[in-house]
Amino acid sequence: MPHRDGHPTGPPRGASPRQVRFYEAKSLITSTRGLNNYRDYSEAALGRAQQIRELLNAALSTQAIRAILPCLQSPRDPIVFKGVTSETVAALERERDSLTERIDIPARNRHAIADYLAELQKRAE
Repeated sequence: MPHRDGHPTGPPRGASPRQVRFYEAKSLITSTRGLNNYRDYSEAALGRAQQIRELLNAALSTQAIRAILPCLQSPRDPIVFKGVTSETVAALERERDSLTERIDIPARNRHAIADYLAELQKRAE
């Protein structure tokens, strides 16, 4: 049974109607329109929306998500390697490097704070 935007069965778990429309605008999921003009989402689209939300929470960009979605069947299935292009690999490498940089800066800051606190504790003794 399809799920409808603006209907009690609504958007997927963990995603607001606005988020789902954003995913659709970014061509990450698709829907059809019912006679009442509400968007109808298939179970597959709802699973995909949940997966997109998780990938966004992991700090991936929508561009990177669009590149890897064809490689993922569903949130619960294993990764599919068939059809992965060199462009997808390059985009994912860029995304990985960007994430590493974004992780490294807070890690360095955490280390500096820990060192500072350790020094303060030594002086307090």
